[in-house]
Amino acid sequence: MRVGTVREIKNHEYRVGLTPESARELVVHGHEVWVETGAGLGIGASDADYEAAGAKIQPDAKTVFDGCEMVVKVKEPQAVERAMLREGQVLYTYLHLAPDPEQTADLVKSGVTAIAYETVTGPNGSLPLLKPMSQVAGRMSIQAGATALEKAHGGRGVLLGGVPGVLPGKVAVIGGGVVGFNAAQMAAGLGADVTVLDRDPDVLERLGIHFESRAKTRFSNRANLAAAVAEADLVIGAVLIPGAAAPKLVTREMLGTMKPGAVLVDVAIDQGGCFETSHATTHADPTYIVDGIVHYCVANMPGAVARTSTYALNNVTLPHALRIADLGWKEALRRDAHLAAGLNVHGGKVTYEAVARELGYDFAHYADLLM
Repeated sequence: MRVGTVREIKNHEYRVGLTPESARELVVHGHEVWVETGAGLGIGASDADYEAAGAKIQPDAKTVFDGCEMVVKVKEPQAVERAMLREGQVLYTYLHLAPDPEQTADLVKSGVTAIAYETVTGPNGSLPLLKPMSQVAGRMSIQAGATALEKAHGGRGVLLGGVPGVLPGKVAVIGGGVVGFNAAQMAAGLGADVTVLDRDPDVLERLGIHFESRAKTRFSNRANLAAAVAEADLVIGAVLIPGAAAPKLVTREMLGTMKPGAVLVDVAIDQGGCFETSHATTHADPTYIVDGIVHYCVANMPGAVARTSTYALNNVTLPHALRIADLGWKEALRRDAHLAAGLNVHGGKVTYEAVARELGYDFAHYADLLM
């Protein structure tokens, strides 16, 4: 199979779908790899590095899209990229379709076979291709929030860890999954006063055992959530419903109960955000203020630490890419139900139930397409 990767064009997105090492693995498996010139510069990988790995450098994205049977990316294809997709081609990347009707419509129209990293499953309902970026984003959320809390950035002027004689900042983490755990870990490491809210008693028990006295846990109901948000200097939105739009848990009305200059960091923004006042921002212009509350809603947070993120991502995405290339997408999905869960669009049909429900499409079960 001819497999390609292109330079990411989303604002300040420096990751790349295939590292030179991943390209080499595909070549060793007998596949041809095309790489758009400059695609790896954001992680410090030159065209020469890819050529040494056996890849072929191409002059532009159009050449890669036109010539490759499978395109491996990081972020969802932008409008100009979606126009280059075609029926029979495999797109393997993050998609986050539920809050993005324009992208979904374009993918349906193109006829492409789109496999989304974020809905590929693992044992016990885990999301192994989302996990490394969730780990990065969770840790980065505290860095970003700490910066936004500085007075020069519109914040309250609070140091999360405090100093001797001055209380630390209060951090509320909504959601105790991978993002929430990593956010809490970073915040507790800085010495902040951390509370994690979740609705799953097992999650709360696990967090309690791990953090002991370094972080508190609280069952997430309306009253507890409202109280935690009102008390916090920094709120991290770490809620995920796989494939579906995030629920709006923090309302605009609740902003009025918060301390002026407090900060909201919405890590769920890729799925539409879990704050009512959230809208996606970029690394170039990451924050805005609503009712005196600073909002940080960058939709590709891990792109800022591109090298770490790319290598962490390739560690988990490459094995599936190899199976798709070795077996063809249909046989790869037949053999692996976890990978099959990643199929979101195929042949003009929406094949992920939560996306179909959110956006009003008829749902086509992937099993019916693999007959």
